[in-house]
Amino acid sequence: QVRLVESGGGSVQAGGSLRLSCVVYGDTGSSNAMGWFRQAPGKEREGIAAIYTAFDVPYYIDSVEGRFTISRDNARNTVYLQMNSLKHEDTGVYFCAAPHFQITSIFSWVVENTPPSASSYWGQGTAVTVSS
Repeated sequence: QVRLVESGGGSVQAGGSLRLSCVVYGDTGSSNAMGWFRQAPGKEREGIAAIYTAFDVPYYIDSVEGRFTISRDNARNTVYLQMNSLKHEDTGVYFCAAPHFQITSIFSWVVENTPPSASSYWGQGTAVTVSS
């Protein structure tokens, strides 16, 4: 059974930083990417960053590019999201996810998982609150 477990959320003032972690337990088979999704209060969950597990070609939505960095440590089965220059609008619950199978476009995978798809593995989320 595959489990994704996020950690690292918390409360921070605007301009501050947080680093989220997501550990993958179990065998994800041919899955070759991981991503972070965010659900702000009263809004739909959206994909904000994704990365292939084999090479560094990350994807970011415009609102986080230049402030957030996604990275992975395959030896630890962990993906990270370094969040700098946090803004109030970054407040939300952050979920990590991985596709059930090999994908050819992380952008398409992110779009197909907005809203969340049952064809991906999902964590339970970690809450981030940014106070202005």
